[in-house]
Amino acid sequence: MASQDLEELPGVGPATAEKLQDNGFDDFQGIAVASPGELSNTADIGESSAADIISAARDAADIGGFESGATVLERREKIGKLTWGVEEVDELLGGGVETQSITEVYGEFGAGKSQVTHQLAVNVQLPTEHGGLEGSAIFVDSEDTFRPERIEDMVHGLDDDIIEDTMVLHDVADEDGADAGDDALLDALLEAVLDKIHVAKAFNSNHQILLAEKAQEIAGESQDDEFPVRLLCVDSLTAHFRAEYVGRGELAERQQKLNKHLHDLMRVGDLNNTAVIVTNQVAANPDSYFGDPTQPIGGNILGHTSTFRIYLRKSKGDKRIVRLVDAPNLADGESVMRVTGDGLDPE
Repeated sequence: MASQDLEELPGVGPATAEKLQDNGFDDFQGIAVASPGELSNTADIGESSAADIISAARDAADIGGFESGATVLERREKIGKLTWGVEEVDELLGGGVETQSITEVYGEFGAGKSQVTHQLAVNVQLPTEHGGLEGSAIFVDSEDTFRPERIEDMVHGLDDDIIEDTMVLHDVADEDGADAGDDALLDALLEAVLDKIHVAKAFNSNHQILLAEKAQEIAGESQDDEFPVRLLCVDSLTAHFRAEYVGRGELAERQQKLNKHLHDLMRVGDLNNTAVIVTNQVAANPDSYFGDPTQPIGGNILGHTSTFRIYLRKSKGDKRIVRLVDAPNLADGESVMRVTGDGLDPE
């Protein structure tokens, strides 16, 4: 939305509108879901003025009121489901990873968390008939885990019919010319897939928070594109926070910053119909005498904010146990998959 539209809000002049746009607040809906403190810091205005601007934006965007359950159901029908490429896991998740939600995947090192984010960055670009969302991906990398070579493995590991339909979708070939065995077409498809993954390396927690705000800007600008942003991956969510805030004395500040960061990610999902998937590190609970002592980092802040929590556990060889720990509308359960050279595969 152009800056002159923002100037229709009370107290927003050209300079304020420009500051808002520079910080990703480029429409009424984005302003309407912001807090007065956040808007005050962004536009360099008083909190009272910011509250008035937010109130006017809510009226203009027609949000903030109550609605019937039938209306909510109608809106939820627009939510997309992104496949893992493993039928058993998709069934566990009620069809796949939901858009407009935060899905947390946690587990010990080597459990396959980064493999999941890479696979989803590929799958989001698949045709809808194959479980994709026909969109692009944003990948925030805090542990130096992103590898284009792994994306190549996973593209080559797709079934031939999926590869050929994806070639057509990405304008690599027409329906008659698509051929999964053509190396030149496969190379062109790989280049097209990599081109639609926006990768940024986060150097510390503050930079990671800044990248989440930048992700909102990229996702918002992409919504009219052929491949709008439909997936935001953060791998790992907690690594920098865990390293920088050590000891009980800094726990409160860490949790406050983590909470704000999670709500920034949630806003990207809500405003752009985007699936948000975050990986999380774990710690061992020394008080646990029975059962699995592994527990996720982030405490109740992360537990309450994540819509879906998935525990990824190692098993024999390349086998992995996918356990759904928490979901608002699904029963807890487990499924099995394998992490192979071709990506995520059924058992």
